[in-house]
Amino acid sequence: MNMIEKARQQVAELVMESYKASSLPEAEVKTGAVEVPKDQSNGDYSTSFAMANAKLLGNPRQTAQTVIDGLKLEDTYFTGAQSAGPGFINFRLSDKWYAEVINAVEDMGEKYGAPENPSGEKVMVEFVSANPTGPMTIGNARGGVLGDALAAVLDRYGCDVWREFYVNDAGNQVDLFGRSIEARYLQIIHGEDAVEFPDDGYHGDDIKALAAMIYEKDGDKYADMPEADRRNAFIEFALPHNIDLMKQHLQRYRIDFDRWFLESSLHKSGYVKETVDFLTANGYTYEKDGAIWLKNTQLGADKDEVLRRSNGFYTYYAVDIAYHRNKFVERNFDRVIDVWGADHHGHAIRFKATMDAPNLGLEGRKLDFLIMQMVRLTRDGETIKVSKRTGKALTLNDLLDEISVDACRFFFNAKPDTHLEFDLGLAVRQDSENPVYYVQYAHARICSLVAALAAEGVRVPAARDIDVSLLSTDAERDLIKQLAQWPEEIRLAARDYDPSRVNRYLIELASRFHHFYNSSRVKGSEENLLKARLKLSDSVRAVIKNGLELIGVSAPESM
Repeated sequence: MNMIEKARQQVAELVMESYKASSLPEAEVKTGAVEVPKDQSNGDYSTSFAMANAKLLGNPRQTAQTVIDGLKLEDTYFTGAQSAGPGFINFRLSDKWYAEVINAVEDMGEKYGAPENPSGEKVMVEFVSANPTGPMTIGNARGGVLGDALAAVLDRYGCDVWREFYVNDAGNQVDLFGRSIEARYLQIIHGEDAVEFPDDGYHGDDIKALAAMIYEKDGDKYADMPEADRRNAFIEFALPHNIDLMKQHLQRYRIDFDRWFLESSLHKSGYVKETVDFLTANGYTYEKDGAIWLKNTQLGADKDEVLRRSNGFYTYYAVDIAYHRNKFVERNFDRVIDVWGADHHGHAIRFKATMDAPNLGLEGRKLDFLIMQMVRLTRDGETIKVSKRTGKALTLNDLLDEISVDACRFFFNAKPDTHLEFDLGLAVRQDSENPVYYVQYAHARICSLVAALAAEGVRVPAARDIDVSLLSTDAERDLIKQLAQWPEEIRLAARDYDPSRVNRYLIELASRFHHFYNSSRVKGSEENLLKARLKLSDSVRAVIKNGLELIGVSAPESM
């Protein structure tokens, strides 16, 4: 239940009813914008109705006063209205609205924030999709949180959400992966100087570890095997091993996928060839120097793309088209959101042009991208690139050894389109400067209050049993308004693909609670006031827990 939206709608309805019953000229009037003013000293909601219709109705100030004089506010969300400035009509909220906010928090429970009429739109969020030839990076860590939090927001907003990890288990990088393991394996047998390592190979210690595992398991069994068979054997062992490690690390990170989709399945099924043939049949390709090219410039992109090389191998671009056709055509998703790094920005623009091609079978479907910026890890002002434990490039798993999952998820869920400076020192601090600690402390503080009062025989009352009119201070009213904002934040986060709105909302809610708690005594207050303030506090607790769990962060009851 979105009480912000309900208030807006009621303002528009009340103004229109008053206008129709007034002596103002009859005309096809506009409803005018209804906003929450930044300065609420003159009102809680404001409409520009009089100014929006000045040409039809005359002087906006006079129109505003006429409308105000005719308002019928009995049993509405408002106690009164007044004109301001060049013709704004400002409304004051009533106790009825504040009471319904607290009722909504109680009635909807964990589902508070969800729309009353969810769309049920079938949406896929594809994220992380890290190359399985090595460990997951800090960039993957940020993409994991943003993708998972966005999926959670869309789910709460009423979409039918599917989380997917696309596994690049085919192509040149996998062949290079096999050659790299092969070289390290043969170096174990013959010595490092005796076996040349590929110049473009994967040099990480993880490759050495995989080769050592193979040698420990099978000895020199593969030493005299034909190269192609040996590499295939190494790939068949190492890829599942790496993918399983990714699953373990992501589960540690509180991320689970509905499906790990294998690129190789598109090749084995013939779907890549079928897709290129489909494009050709629809006039979107041409041949040049033995290769098949996509006419992407005709679709609005800045260059054409090779789909099949002269050697007969399909490019990653062709595979991407096939994969996205699979998402839309074969699996019938209404919308697909790919979470990519900033280095994919140009590719995203070109690929969007491709997918919007007429006759591709995707009419009415929507492909969007969430492009995230880079991460810089710091400690005491210095950039951190390596793990304390290993002395090597810092991976997701290394990071989780240093700081909590809660801190990782909260810090990485920052605004996607901005560069993120992640302060490891701040992430482990236990004070109000650490935003996740600040929010969690507010939750724990309320839990302690509730427990202490329960020990004295005072239980959290039902919403219907409190007198909301007693919650009359600015701190109390501001806190209820912030509770009302939660469904609106869910709506905006889903609309803008910006799950970081949840973080900012929770920080503000915690801030308003701390201000209320420090200025308004709960324990020791008169009985009815105590009950009202306790219910308000517990409502805040419920929404903080709601928000933290939405982004995969725990809500501790004590700290």
